[in-house]
Amino acid sequence: MADETQGDFFERVHDWVRQVPTGFVTTYGDVAEALGARSAARTVGWALNGAPPDVPCQRVVNRDGALTGRRAFGDPNLMRELLLIEGVTFTDDGRVDLARHRWPGPDGVTAPTVGRA
Repeated sequence: MADETQGDFFERVHDWVRQVPTGFVTTYGDVAEALGARSAARTVGWALNGAPPDVPCQRVVNRDGALTGRRAFGDPNLMRELLLIEGVTFTDDGRVDLARHRWPGPDGVTAPTVGRA
């Protein structure tokens, strides 16, 4: 990320998140790692704040499946409602069931989540 502007990185985040299919989620850390910036999970979150309307931001959750981006949706329940409409299921503690809905990425390999948000 050192050789590109923040705006360029944000656009790459938007482009990558647009690929996440309906019914699946990814994590901030997965996006960061896929873009070659493993330690930039928070920057991925910033990129999604104010993203264009065609970016399915609801499909990005934290490494534990928690809906940490819901404040950006105005209504704290909207992120969950959008995911439910898409068929995403939740565990008893309110987290996305990552075992069922975590998108492996366009190459089919989900990045490890140890130590990432």
